[in-house]
Amino acid sequence: MAKLTKTSVFKAFSRDVETPMDKTTRIVRTMVEEEAQQRQAKNDRLRNARLEREAKAPTKPSR
Repeated sequence: MAKLTKTSVFKAFSRDVETPMDKTTRIVRTMVEEEAQQRQAKNDRLRNARLEREAKAPTKPSR
């Protein structure tokens, strides 16, 4: 029987190769992040437009 040593029993497995599942996960995360950035930009643009509109709107005098 071969002599077992610490280095021969406990080998570190490197994950250099990207599996198809890893690739899909990476692509989907990228897509979700891009959509979130686009949504945030749209919300900011709409919020600024609303605030400008409200600032320009004449206020009704209270009785």
